[in-house]
Amino acid sequence: MDSLTRRSVLGASLGIAAAGAFARPYIASAAAKTMSLWWTQGFVPDEDAAIKKAVADYEKQSGNKIDLSIVPFAPLREKIVSAITSGVVPDAISATPPEITPEQAWLDKLVDVSDVVDTQSKRFMPIALDSSRCYNNVKKEYAYYGVPFDGSVVPFHIWSSLVEKAGYKMSELPNKWDAFIDFFHPVQKKLRAMGMRHTYASAFVVSTTGNDPLNTFNAWLIAYGGGDVVTKQGKLNSSKPIKDAYARAVGTFAQLFKDGYIPHSSVNWNDADDNNAFHSQLAVMDFDGTLSTEMAMKKPNPQAYWHEVVTMGLPLSNEGQPVASQFGVNTIIIPKGAKNVEVAKDFSKFFIQPEVVGAFTKGGLGRWLPVMPELVKNDPWWTDPKIDPHRPPYVKQGFDGPLLPLYYVYNPAWAQVRTEHLSGIAFHEAVTGMSPTAATEKAFKRMEEIFSKYEIKQA
Repeated sequence: MDSLTRRSVLGASLGIAAAGAFARPYIASAAAKTMSLWWTQGFVPDEDAAIKKAVADYEKQSGNKIDLSIVPFAPLREKIVSAITSGVVPDAISATPPEITPEQAWLDKLVDVSDVVDTQSKRFMPIALDSSRCYNNVKKEYAYYGVPFDGSVVPFHIWSSLVEKAGYKMSELPNKWDAFIDFFHPVQKKLRAMGMRHTYASAFVVSTTGNDPLNTFNAWLIAYGGGDVVTKQGKLNSSKPIKDAYARAVGTFAQLFKDGYIPHSSVNWNDADDNNAFHSQLAVMDFDGTLSTEMAMKKPNPQAYWHEVVTMGLPLSNEGQPVASQFGVNTIIIPKGAKNVEVAKDFSKFFIQPEVVGAFTKGGLGRWLPVMPELVKNDPWWTDPKIDPHRPPYVKQGFDGPLLPLYYVYNPAWAQVRTEHLSGIAFHEAVTGMSPTAATEKAFKRMEEIFSKYEIKQA
């Protein structure tokens, strides 16, 4: 886990003050060159404008040129794998999905970018560094193969107006895990009795597609005591307490689904469908990463954005303990075979300067969190609810509570576990009659097979 204390934040701030103003932008001294950059398309146009501005600023100050391609995240995933497999690669990429970084580092397909990360290493959150430091199975050693630039946690999104319409108050929300989720069940019943016959308590995604069902299941696994399913040493933890937590999470989702508190169509949803269901008030509450849910409402429905929808971090565990949020980190990678590694590193050094990457995250309306605490703690743009009601709880969840990385950070075997959606399969088997314990045993058997192919042995 990674917890940022007030002392550590103040220490970072004092370090900055001692250093004086931000460092001058890193500019290549060599003759002007052109590099190619593939970037993930934003959820809103502001995000694309933010990367275009950063690129333009770099070009102006360095004299180098960047051939920028902004690609939707699903096609970009395919392009990245195809390019690295064929060897015909761009010079730099915003890695999507993020697990591509440890996966390709394992195969020795990425350039070591430790010299880039080192330029700002004292400013990064520990979890950002951990998420960028990957194991190379060819060299049998760790190094930085990703350049961290932003990240996110997964908060709850709640229609407070629907809660109140059902006769309840947000102040009545319990702050322990199962009681928190159960609170929305009578809300659903009341709303349906009032004529909202297609409104559900939640918009949880229980398909075997995309990231949302994986993030959701992992949150329940952690809340039930299974947070150490993968150890920091990259080993799968198959102990009884972990399996018990896994089975409990499987059983909980299966029961919620069978009881009708999750839309049955959710078994076929992708990562956008729960957002759409929430926006249409077909669900009172959702659990979804970043602030994309709220951002999509800001212009078309400002009343809902400012007054009706609440962003909320994680409740306590059933035992009353803080629950760690998984903090996903986005990185820039430079694939081996890139023709302009020097310029790719040069741009990356420029981009992760606090004033540059800080402007980038704010330019994207705060959908993604900075991975430098100073950019958040000292700026009311992130923390003042009068400026925006959704960013402060998002920031609090990402910076003031316990954190865990996504498990593929410890071992890329978990990326394969994610790809096969073993938790989703276990859920479906429990819904159709298999016991949660049996479904869990089956899932762990497959996990053990996958992890056996990813043994970490340092030279």
